[in-house]
Amino acid sequence: MSETITADIADQPGATPAAEETPQEAAGRKASSIEMQGLHKRFGRDTVALDGVDLEIRAGEFFTLLGPSGCGKTTLLRILAGLEEPDDGSLVVGGKTLTEVPPHRRSVNTVFQSYALFPHLSVRDNLAFGLKMRGLPAAERDAKVDEIAEFIKLGDLVDRRVDQLSGGQRQRIALARALVCEPDVLLLDEPLSALDAGLRSQLQVELLRVQKRLGMTFVFVTHDQDEAMVMSDRIAVLNGGNIQQVGAPREVYERPVNAFVARFMGHDNLYPVRERQGDRLTTALGTLTAEEAGEGELLLIRPETLDLLPGEVEGANHVPATVAERLYRGSHAEFRLEIGDTTLQATVNNRGRHLPEVGDRVTVVVAPEDLVTLSE
Repeated sequence: MSETITADIADQPGATPAAEETPQEAAGRKASSIEMQGLHKRFGRDTVALDGVDLEIRAGEFFTLLGPSGCGKTTLLRILAGLEEPDDGSLVVGGKTLTEVPPHRRSVNTVFQSYALFPHLSVRDNLAFGLKMRGLPAAERDAKVDEIAEFIKLGDLVDRRVDQLSGGQRQRIALARALVCEPDVLLLDEPLSALDAGLRSQLQVELLRVQKRLGMTFVFVTHDQDEAMVMSDRIAVLNGGNIQQVGAPREVYERPVNAFVARFMGHDNLYPVRERQGDRLTTALGTLTAEEAGEGELLLIRPETLDLLPGEVEGANHVPATVAERLYRGSHAEFRLEIGDTTLQATVNNRGRHLPEVGDRVTVVVAPEDLVTLSE
């Protein structure tokens, strides 16, 4: 990997000499920013896949497109790859306009959900395929394959056939094949979705480590909120061909801008604000004091911010409730609480203390600093 990378930067003013630069540092120099403006894409008369998408992705960023099926995230990825053409708008990668550039002329590679490997070929031949298509001599191909195989920890598998390997090993081969050609941008179309939960969690960490070591721009597509939060520098939440919110994982989770983002991130505790007097908000739960709630018409209460006290305890932001349901999950317990005619979800860490039982009366303590309002 390093030879081509360092050759690409050797003629740049002020570039570090190749001998002093690691492959990871060199790859970071190749990372490209992405700018999309006014991207539209329609399929047929009635299906709007993208409805004027404006988005900027920073060089070297692990950026995730998150949303439900049909929201436009895969169409956006395919436009980046050159597999779809937008009806309107512009796409700039690394300062170069790519809107009408064919896929094979883009320094962009894709890892597909199906891996798209050649099962009858060896791991080495799969890794070398793209390099062979580019006309690299056999000796150079072998050197690059050995380097990337070692980097992705596939060194002992290079001479085995792909159809003899596990799903996790195939996923790593697909990643290595995409990286060996040293693209400026790597696109990942739900590459972990076919794996079991344990292996998926392990490979999430591996993939994140690879991206951080290389410093390459990764654009990741998923519908899994937890996966997006674990792996991303920033997240764009899409719905109906539009971007609803862009931000760091913590921002999107803790401060969603509207009800769609809140619900997609797993929040059920949303209550219309019936009356507002300064920092006091009246909802179906009663009147609560918020430090910086905002001006939205819905109040969001995240379940993990709540505390439960036994019995009925009076105080500011103390709400009496009855435990209607309890789900014990080892490290924590999830509660569905009844408050008058409405319900509230709460998550309580298991710290060896007594947890309320179904039917118990409790007091919900709502922290004023954790309350936030948002729009419909």
